[in-house]
Amino acid sequence: MIVLTRLNESHFAINPDLIERIHANPDTTLVMVDGANFIVTESMDEVIEKIASYRAHVIALAYDPTASDLPRGPRAI
Repeated sequence: MIVLTRLNESHFAINPDLIERIHANPDTTLVMVDGANFIVTESMDEVIEKIASYRAHVIALAYDPTASDLPRGPRAI
């Protein structure tokens, strides 16, 4: 799950595997596979980075289940 922020500043967690599309026009809108829409304060790039980070973390845990203390977030380049 990734944590995002609604326009009213409340936080919610969403399963990124259920996101069908992301629009930025100008608000970032997530369109889910069931047709639900969520408008969030994060930019499209931030949402994509959160999804990539989440998936990398899941893959890392698959290789080393004891690695729950692995760093999350963007990698230093």
